[in-house]
Amino acid sequence: MERVGFVGLGIMGAPMARNALKAGFPVTVTNRTADRAKPFGDAGATVVPTPREVAERSDIVVTMVTNTPDVEAVTFGKDGIASGAHAGLLAVDMSTISPAASREFAQRAAANHPPFRTLDAPVSGGEVGAIEARLAIMVGGDAADVQRAMPLFEALGKTIVHIGDHGAGQACKLANQIAVAINNLGVSEALVFAKAQGIDLERTRSVIAGGAGSSWAMQNYAPKMLAGDFRPGFMVDLQQKDLRLVLDNAYADHLSLPGTSLVHSLYSALQKDGGGRDGNHALLKVIERLSGIEARQR
Repeated sequence: MERVGFVGLGIMGAPMARNALKAGFPVTVTNRTADRAKPFGDAGATVVPTPREVAERSDIVVTMVTNTPDVEAVTFGKDGIASGAHAGLLAVDMSTISPAASREFAQRAAANHPPFRTLDAPVSGGEVGAIEARLAIMVGGDAADVQRAMPLFEALGKTIVHIGDHGAGQACKLANQIAVAINNLGVSEALVFAKAQGIDLERTRSVIAGGAGSSWAMQNYAPKMLAGDFRPGFMVDLQQKDLRLVLDNAYADHLSLPGTSLVHSLYSALQKDGGGRDGNHALLKVIERLSGIEARQR
């Protein structure tokens, strides 16, 4: 069984590393905040201080960090993965970053001394999907590398699709984020409208979730919205980071994405009011304020 390393043990990376351990992989971990890595040592993982040492001890290294500069830093920076690379190393970035950057990082990895392989494999499913090992994984890179990583992917997720060449996984993830954000807006408006009409919110949510208006957000986020539970499975700040990537690419390609632009603006209002670390389903708060109606099930 291949040795697996994890760089980044946040909301998503930590449960993913636990699932790799449960599947029997020898696991090495590191995290910028060292205290988050300590419980993994108790669970049987090897804890090291740098991504370089993770790479030295691993056959496959997973990065799950915040943004494009962070991926570059842990991969090519001081004591990064590249400095610990060895023959056969496969670096799998499961963060959500720029597709263009993923392609560039693949080229830099191939030119490294020694060279190493890369995949971009961002995920969807949020914290619950990570905990329950039922993530959707969208993969970009060479087919042989995808096949090699498949046992690890199968320990982390349920829907695993090789989208195409390097960067294709990231492009697919950004398309996913468009759908996620606009679905959140639709759920928020539906609940506020139902409240204004004076009908029972949970019954309304339940029947919509069983019909043509259903979505993952209606099934999973709407109950939290109605309970006023805005703890993050995926933070607003991260949602906005992804939507900015979408809009940057859309601008470069002269695409019109009016729904994405609108929901990005609404999330900006939520950030302005201090909601950046709320879950992305907190978009409901913005629609409530605009309408002067609180859509909560008491």
